[in-house]
Amino acid sequence: MTIHAPLNNIPPHLLTLADYEKQAEMHIPKSHWAYLQSGAMHEISLKQNQQQFEKIHILPRVLKDLSHGNTTCEIFGQTYPHPIFLAPIGHQALFHPEAERATALAAEVMQSNLILSTFTTTDLRALNKDNPFKWFQLYWQGGREKSLQLVKMAEQHHYKAIVITVDAPHKGIRDTERKANFQLPPDMPHPHTKTFLMAENLLPNQHPVFDGLMQLAPTWQDIAWLAQQTSLPIVLKGVSHPDDAKFAIEHGVQGLIISNHGGRVLDTCISPLTALQRIKAVVPSDYPLLLDGGIRRGTDVFKAIAMGAHAVLIGRPYIYGLATAGALGVAHVIRTLKEELEITMALAGTARMSDISTAYIDTQNH
Repeated sequence: MTIHAPLNNIPPHLLTLADYEKQAEMHIPKSHWAYLQSGAMHEISLKQNQQQFEKIHILPRVLKDLSHGNTTCEIFGQTYPHPIFLAPIGHQALFHPEAERATALAAEVMQSNLILSTFTTTDLRALNKDNPFKWFQLYWQGGREKSLQLVKMAEQHHYKAIVITVDAPHKGIRDTERKANFQLPPDMPHPHTKTFLMAENLLPNQHPVFDGLMQLAPTWQDIAWLAQQTSLPIVLKGVSHPDDAKFAIEHGVQGLIISNHGGRVLDTCISPLTALQRIKAVVPSDYPLLLDGGIRRGTDVFKAIAMGAHAVLIGRPYIYGLATAGALGVAHVIRTLKEELEITMALAGTARMSDISTAYIDTQNH
């Protein structure tokens, strides 16, 4: 299959995020596409992340005064123009030569909060220091010292929060990716981490999983320690269980991203929307909860907000935009979703994010 070069303009047929998905496949090598699209095992969670929104129906109100409507939201005392954030995705040089630079430019122009991955192929210091809408995502580096070094670097370059991914201490079993024989290019730069961590000097009676990679993963004590070492808010990404949400608060965590890692790690894991409902019931009403997984339309964003999310993350969709047309494509994906949200809000009878609640959705079939 011929790999097409990225576009320099947005053709008129690209109207939805689904259109971008079809287009992006033309611009990405087959094995890279398998890496991007794959889920764990039978890919049940991958599919359910999108299907979770289909069972929730919007219950609109009419004849309301919607003047001065807007999509602004506030998290950690900072106002964001809209609740559509970009999830951390590593190795972006796989999808476009300008990689995270293009994504960051688009995010800054669209005032979308970017969460930069530890596995970035672009140095975190290369992004605009003065852009106020950026967080840094940390994969624990096998120990406190190396992890703290990255946090301090992010602090110095004005990242506004630290997102620690906790649901992937070990890579998921992704059959689609393995069958495509995907391998990261050996010369791909990763300025802030190795592409993998390995436990060294295992004894013959030690288990390669439980005594290996899992011994390099953080514990609650590490999270509490890190929260004391930085002035930035600590957010955990990949929390699904309400008891873990309560533990997070007890250990100094200031927000959660409810996620099953895009269905890429543990198959048949609970869907983010279901987890959101359970976690919302056990945390303070103003505790920041963000939802990650399956967002493809403005109606999805609306439903997530109605069920208690303060903001949402998109992942694969903005990579479709990146592969298709670089920064221009990412910006158009964000704008498309934001416009869909605005129209959904107007048609549902909600002028502001704070108006959106469970009163505007019907979950009886959920």
